[in-house]
Amino acid sequence: MLTAHELFGFMSPALAGEILTAIFESEKATYRATLNAVAEARRVRPVFLEHKSRAERQTLILASLGKPALEPVAGTLLRTWLLKKHQPMLVDFLDALEIKNENGVVDGLPDGVEDSKLRAAVDGLLAKYPQETVAVYLNAFNDMNDASWTSLKSLLEADPRLQLGGGI
Repeated sequence: MLTAHELFGFMSPALAGEILTAIFESEKATYRATLNAVAEARRVRPVFLEHKSRAERQTLILASLGKPALEPVAGTLLRTWLLKKHQPMLVDFLDALEIKNENGVVDGLPDGVEDSKLRAAVDGLLAKYPQETVAVYLNAFNDMNDASWTSLKSLLEADPRLQLGGGI
């Protein structure tokens, strides 16, 4: 499915901006690491980006996050944003699947889940949370976890509610 950098490339500019703003406001070390990685990828010094207006800097960072070279940075941003801002959604999903978790974090995932439970869990998330946020979470969950659930992969490919396409 979609990797972290691809998610940044396909999500709406509004959601990508929301993610970066949330990190800027609450996770200064992660934001600083992101800024440094983007500066290195663009072959400029971080101070060059720091002297840009916040809007210009954000545009440059978001454009860079859609590139394969910044996959680790994009992944860190998504994980941090999901765990810090959308923890209730993570907990709801895992609880619906009856997967033991601690505030949305698990030690290990089962090799698979029942299709009916998965569909019910996804329907529950879509009823409670913004559609695009759910789509980003489920794609990130599918990409970033060792357990590869064919049922989730199929659902992400087939369910139009879980498609992304805004693009930066």
